[in-house]
Amino acid sequence: MKKLRRLAAAASVAAVLVASAAACGWRAAPAGGAEDPVETRIFTDSAGREVELPSKIAKVSPSGPLAQMFLLAIAPDLLVSAASEYSEESLKYIPDAVEALPVVGQFYGADNLNLETIASINPDIVIDVGEPKDTIAEDMDSIEQTTAIPAVHVTASLRSAPQAFRTLGVLLGREEKGEALASYCQRALGLADDAMARVGGDKVSALYCLGDAGLNVIARSSYHSEVIDLLTDNLAVVDNPSSKGIGNETDLEQISVWDPDVIVFAPDSIYGDVQSDAVWSNLRAIRGGRYYETPFGPYNWMGSPPSINRYLGMLWLTSALYPDYADYDLYEEVREYYGLFYGYDLSRDEFDAFNA
Repeated sequence: MKKLRRLAAAASVAAVLVASAAACGWRAAPAGGAEDPVETRIFTDSAGREVELPSKIAKVSPSGPLAQMFLLAIAPDLLVSAASEYSEESLKYIPDAVEALPVVGQFYGADNLNLETIASINPDIVIDVGEPKDTIAEDMDSIEQTTAIPAVHVTASLRSAPQAFRTLGVLLGREEKGEALASYCQRALGLADDAMARVGGDKVSALYCLGDAGLNVIARSSYHSEVIDLLTDNLAVVDNPSSKGIGNETDLEQISVWDPDVIVFAPDSIYGDVQSDAVWSNLRAIRGGRYYETPFGPYNWMGSPPSINRYLGMLWLTSALYPDYADYDLYEEVREYYGLFYGYDLSRDEFDAFNA
C-alpha cells in the first residue's frame, strides 16, 4: 500500500485537532457515582444536540451507507454492524471482518433500519453522516429513545467532508487518520477547483443519466448533483429535485430537448446500448462520442450513495472532460485513495479496468 503522505508539522496538526475538538463540542460530563463508573463526555453534534457518550468509543453502528463509508475509512475495526451488503465484485476492497458484520439496514432512503437488532448488538453509539434532513434532531432522538443507545449526526457534503473526518477523528479517538483523510479530500477539491478556474465559462453542458433505461437524471442543485454541478452546466433543471439516489424520472423527448454536450451514465445503465439506439444515437453527446460510463468499485464513483466515493468521480470526470487542465496523474490519485480509504493497493491493471 502506498505510504501516506507526510502530515503537516506536529504543531500544526495539534492545533487543527484542538480546534476540531472545540468544534465538536466535547466537554466532560458530571462524574458518575459508585454504581456508574463509566467515564463519559458530552458531544455536541452537527444538529446542535448535546449527547452523553462514553469517553472511549469501542463499538459503532452506522445509520446508513453514507456513514458506513466514512467509518470504513476512518475506523473499520470499530464497526459492529453494516447498513448494506457488499456486491461480490466489491468484496476484495473490504476487510473480512467488515464483510461478516450483521446487516441492519438504513434509517434514510430504504427506511429499513432494524432498531431492535441494533439494540441487541449494543454498540456504544449510532453515527449518522451526510445531509441533515429537516427532522434530523428528532430522528436522532427517536433512535436513542427506541434503542437506549446514543445517536449523533455529523453533517458532510462534498465541501464539508474534510471537517466531517476531523470531527469523527476526535469523536472516535482517530485524530491522525481523520486528518490524513481530511487532507486528501481537501487536496482533491483543490485539484478540481484549480482546473475549473482555468475552464472558466467554457464548461460543457451535461446530464447524468441512470436507471435501466437511462431515463432518470440527477437534477441540478440536489444533494446528489454536487460533482456534476461543479464540473459542468447540468441541464437537468426541474421544479422539485429529488433527494433520492434514483434522481428524477424523465423521458427521451426531454433528454433530446436538453441535448447536452456530454452524457455520463451510471454503472449498469444503458451505456452499452445507446450507440445502436435510433433515438439515443441522434443526441449530440452520442454522435460525438462524448459519453461515459461511471467507474464502479466498491461503490459508484459519482454517488449512490453520495459520499466520499464522489472524490474519485470528481477527479475522474475532471480528467475526462478537461484533460488539458487536470494537472495530476489520475492513476496515482486513485491509487492513493484506495490505499488511504480502503487499505487496498490498486494495481495499474485494475485501474485500467475501471476506465475500459
